[in-house]
Amino acid sequence: MNSTPLTESDVLTALREVMDPEMGIDIVSLGLIYDVRIEGASVLVRMTLTMRGCPMHDSITGGVRLVLLNLDGVDDAEVELVWDPPWTPAMMVPEAQAGQG
Repeated sequence: MNSTPLTESDVLTALREVMDPEMGIDIVSLGLIYDVRIEGASVLVRMTLTMRGCPMHDSITGGVRLVLLNLDGVDDAEVELVWDPPWTPAMMVPEAQAGQG
């Protein structure tokens, strides 16, 4: 068991495993993660998707929850999907933007 407290950086690193299947880029690099909150053994992630009605909604949010629950010390994981602010390609990290187009 890991005795080091979980950090936001740990969570974001783990979330890089979750890919947007249409874009082939991880959700962190896409800028879809808006907030990470860690309270004891619970993690809440506020995120968005590239578009409303995304057909991969369940797959992506389920992947986020699974990755979070696999982190040492996490007993509960919640994913809150939000649409404000709306996602735009400008939210992607520069390396992801360079791969587009």
